[in-house]
Amino acid sequence: MTKPTKAKDLKLKLHGFNNLTKSLSFNIYDICYARSARHQQEYIEYIDEAYNAERLTAILTEVADIIGANILNVARQDYDPQGASVTMLISEGHLDGLPTPATHKDSVVAHLDKSHITVHTYPETHPDAGISTFRADIDVSTCGKISPLKALNYLISSFESDIVVMDYRVRGFTRNVRGMKHFIDHNIDSIQNFISKGIKDRYDMVDVNVYQEYFFHTKMRLKDLDLDTYLFGEGARELPPRESKRIRNRVDHEIMEIFYGRNIAR
Repeated sequence: MTKPTKAKDLKLKLHGFNNLTKSLSFNIYDICYARSARHQQEYIEYIDEAYNAERLTAILTEVADIIGANILNVARQDYDPQGASVTMLISEGHLDGLPTPATHKDSVVAHLDKSHITVHTYPETHPDAGISTFRADIDVSTCGKISPLKALNYLISSFESDIVVMDYRVRGFTRNVRGMKHFIDHNIDSIQNFISKGIKDRYDMVDVNVYQEYFFHTKMRLKDLDLDTYLFGEGARELPPRESKRIRNRVDHEIMEIFYGRNIAR
């Protein structure tokens, strides 16, 4: 597939505001094996505590700081029986005289539908299979010069990420003072361009990129399966070898199905 001509990092004079919208969407999965109903319930309780609305708000606040965004408003919620959501409205840089959270809507109306950060969590168990999963859906959408890609490494590291599925899309266009349209304002061949070497060394990665549409998709899964990191409430040494192998195969099968997005015969 032919790649587009690379745009230089934006150093041109614009006519008005930079209207390019850059959207980064994550699905992050944590896989766990809990043999008993008690351990499954304890796993859900652990996830609810580790990734409650307060903790998620702290993570998203750090994301806003990393990308250089100003937080206008925060809405968050813990759910019963499990899960949490946080939504932040953000703008590029600091708006003088604007209280936090924002109360003067006229000052920020141009930003509210374009720049936001959200996270939703989905803890889940299955009573028969022993597998428990935690999924976090994260969206970072920005306009102007700020870019969600700057927060990539922090977001991946902030969750217990066995599998990461990411989409990055640049939408719209902006104009320079001569009226010429610019459909992207930064160089990118792949989301992997913005992931640190330390993280890339730990994961197998697959790309599907549609360069003409400024759409980039990357999937990641951990290379090494250490059974001790997947067992909840007990260690691998406590299990008979045959049981250990069965659980390892079950976890690996779960990871493969999520990574490829389809049911796989065992």
